Amino acid sequence: MRWLIPLLFAATPALADTVVANGTIRSMSVIGPADVRLVAGDTPGAILDLAAAIGMEARVNLYPGRPIRPGDLREPAVINRNEIITLQYDANGLLIVTEGRALDRAGIGERLRVLNLSSRTTVTATVQGAGLATVGPSY
Repeated sequence: MRWLIPLLFAATPALADTVVANGTIRSMSVIGPADVRLVAGDTPGAILDLAAAIGMEARVNLYPGRPIRPGDLREPAVINRNEIITLQYDANGLLIVTEGRALDRAGIGERLRVLNLSSRTTVTATVQGAGLATVGPSY
């Protein structure tokens, strides 16, 4: 009879909270604490922790009361499309720095296409910080 007690508790599902938008959050907006809240209930695939949403950027429009999924969010962009940025190539002691025009939006660590303004060649670079992207063999 003792073995039935743990079995009954194991069959009971754990309840969780789901993160939803308080109001309409436009895409490319950074989410603040007032923009989201927890509601009772577990929505499969939805974010369960407010900390996972606050400070992130919305990829798409988010609507009031609807669950927020991880695919709806991204790291905030530090480079915007058409922004003039510093493009650098660093390999084996050789450092080349030039200007480029960002062809995409991207956050730190993300890759984006950049038009090298000197050579008019499009390259793929990795964002290192605001206004800085690198290309090279290790990136």
